Amino acid sequence: MRINQKQGEDVLKYARGILEHSFGKEKPAIPKTLEEVFTRKKGVFVTLKTPPEGRLRGCIGYPEPVLPFGLALERAAESAALEDPRFPPVKKEELNGLRIEVSCLTEPQLIEVEDPGKLPEKIRVGEDGLIIEYGVYKGLLLPQVAEEQGWDATQFLSQTCVKAGLKADMWLNPETRVYRFQAQIFSEEQPPKKTGKP
Repeated sequence: MRINQKQGEDVLKYARGILEHSFGKEKPAIPKTLEEVFTRKKGVFVTLKTPPEGRLRGCIGYPEPVLPFGLALERAAESAALEDPRFPPVKKEELNGLRIEVSCLTEPQLIEVEDPGKLPEKIRVGEDGLIIEYGVYKGLLLPQVAEEQGWDATQFLSQTCVKAGLKADMWLNPETRVYRFQAQIFSEEQPPKKTGKP
């Protein structure tokens, strides 16, 4: 299920409405363009950034399609603002200064190789996101992260291991499971302009 550009714009507006709802505004109505899409299960991540430098302010989501897209989007938006353990909760006065990015994910697919050393050849930097699992450890990095950081496929694998709390070279362990997924990424060009009197 792909989301078209108009739907992507409405997804961003709805995510912002949910953030504002977290701080007391009325919950936004579901746009007609998204009524059917919101009922289908889909993985999604919501990322909050502070312009102009794009510094991360929060990022939470669901890598697996375990919830209807609409519900997953609502929970991810609220959690990115209020529950990302890496950051203090977003304050109401910060909202207008944050840029929202929504990543709609395909279902993760296990990368199967006989020799883990061949894994970098199976990864398309800028297109694939990664999930790495080893025992109870699990880490995920979205496709745009590798591109933003200028990593090659080997560095991307290593950094996903680090995100999982593992040594950087654990992707070479045959017992480590590596998944890839793709994402449609919709991003606000800039935060909304404030309206009314200053």
